[in-house]
Amino acid sequence: MEIKFKPIGVVHSPVKKKGTHRSGPHREHPPVKGELEIYKDYENGLKDVDGFSHLYVIFAFHKSSDSSLYAYPPSDRQKRGVFATRSPHRPNPVGLTIVKLIHRQKNILQVEGLDMIEGTPILDLKPYLNGDVKTDIQTGWLSNQK
Repeated sequence: MEIKFKPIGVVHSPVKKKGTHRSGPHREHPPVKGELEIYKDYENGLKDVDGFSHLYVIFAFHKSSDSSLYAYPPSDRQKRGVFATRSPHRPNPVGLTIVKLIHRQKNILQVEGLDMIEGTPILDLKPYLNGDVKTDIQTGWLSNQK
């Protein structure tokens, strides 16, 4: 089965090249600010989004040219299974992140906490809800990181 996605928008980020921004547990501080430009055809779908403080952004790793079942995370020198990492080199180059919504102006969302590069295709947005917060989590191999 083949699944096709059509982007609903694009990321505008000060980070222009892959590999120049750290993500995951060692993210840059302060959080990176930028814009999510939702294409005009989808602007009506942003109705009521203003009331949410945070959004999930589902996006395509559009600069990822290969995939592997193993990855070397930036914070670790040990080879890990790709599904235990946030590597962009995945069987399906799909990413997920949470951003803080600062302001909406029509089809442009001002956000902070970006970990995507300029031009990243946005596949979907979803509100981050209270029920999404999990407690008593285990962080696998990351528990051993300092």
